[in-house]
Amino acid sequence: MLNLSNLSPAVGSTKNEKRIGRGEGSTRGGTSTRGHKGAKSRSGYKRKSGFEGGQMPLQRRVPKFGFTNINRVEYKAINLDVLATLLEKSSATTMDAAYFIANGLVSKNAKIKILGRGEVTTALEVHAHAFSKSAVEAIEKAGGKAVTL
Repeated sequence: MLNLSNLSPAVGSTKNEKRIGRGEGSTRGGTSTRGHKGAKSRSGYKRKSGFEGGQMPLQRRVPKFGFTNINRVEYKAINLDVLATLLEKSSATTMDAAYFIANGLVSKNAKIKILGRGEVTTALEVHAHAFSKSAVEAIEKAGGKAVTL
């Protein structure tokens, strides 16, 4: 009967490790398969990542372009059709950051921008960090209010 106490690997699937530096009789003594001289033969050798044997490394060969604006503000976009589906689930009249966090749309530190895809038919008071023009028009057309935080 096979159980945890008598498990063993399949025949031929494992090999003994190559024991290096155990004297000349092992045929792997002496230089211990490291060859003669050079950095790789010595203890403590570590090649830095990306090193290509002295050739100009890839990260220095490839041209750089563009830049990253450090003042960029990242918004989490929420469209009006998403607000409409939230309205079907609950009868909330005001939607603010806490409401969006509770429904799993944004994380607590995210800035929110409401975009104009879709329609809103009921009057809503929406609190967000930014709105698109079409979103403000659609919310106000439905009798609601767009409040910028």
